[in-house]
Amino acid sequence: MYLAHFKLREAPFGITPNPAFFYAGNTRGDMLQALLYAVGHGEGIIKVTGEVGAGKTMLCRMLESQLPPHIDVIYLVNPNLDPEQVQYAIAAELGLEGNGLRVDQIQRALHADLIARHSRGRQVLLLVEEAQAMPLETLEAIRLLTNLETAHRKLLQIVLFGQPELDQHLALNSMRQLRERITHSFEVPALPPALLAEFLDCRLQAAGHDAAPLFSPAAIRLIARHSEGIVRRINILADKALLAAYADDASLVGASHARQAIREAGFQRRARRRPGWRALAWSAAIALIVLCVLSGLLLSANSRGILAASPIL
Repeated sequence: MYLAHFKLREAPFGITPNPAFFYAGNTRGDMLQALLYAVGHGEGIIKVTGEVGAGKTMLCRMLESQLPPHIDVIYLVNPNLDPEQVQYAIAAELGLEGNGLRVDQIQRALHADLIARHSRGRQVLLLVEEAQAMPLETLEAIRLLTNLETAHRKLLQIVLFGQPELDQHLALNSMRQLRERITHSFEVPALPPALLAEFLDCRLQAAGHDAAPLFSPAAIRLIARHSEGIVRRINILADKALLAAYADDASLVGASHARQAIREAGFQRRARRRPGWRALAWSAAIALIVLCVLSGLLLSANSRGILAASPIL
């Protein structure tokens, strides 16, 4: 609706991940290069975590778009699969016919297919989205697939994309074998306020904007505060603010337009994550050690007559 008004080819702030709008700042570009390196060297299981809307799916799409042509990419987008179903799903992604086959037959078919691809110089990469929602038994079944290997390389490489709850699952003692197979871990960070103007300009330029900035500093500050650095929220607020400016026949998105977008979006502030029980236990242990050391020093000083004879309350 506002494209012609702001001289744009397409909407700059869609929430569907589009590699053409990838923003390489805030470590995202470096993270992508590290992922490409890890996949190219066939190293174990890779894990990517981040908050809802932080940009994990965009990173996943960018990874796929820049992989060399000898890598076959398959997806696992439905996390609600049991350990048997996930093997049939992977077989289907590889183009294997699984109807009427037992699980052990599917496993043999998977192994044979991966061996055949390897002999042709192919490499298979499995991208698992929403991994935090996957049953633990299914995660373990996926881990067992990494046992398929040659003397030099894994036949199936896996990248797990998930919310921070995935780390909580992997911290369980029952998941230690999977945890030990993870060779690289990445966390997609929230966007700091100082980079928001750069992010907005990057998206606008990808959409065809080549003139002066469209967002005022006051509007940028408001969007930064209420988005909390979550990329999906930034895109939603920026899109609504542009629409408000268009309705106002304005050439610049001002604070009033940003406030209108914030009211319409109605985002709730995210609950701050409480420290886990391990962190609390470590804090308590450190406090106890410090208390013991101080008590020892006080007793030692008292025995030498340095402290006053009056009791310490």
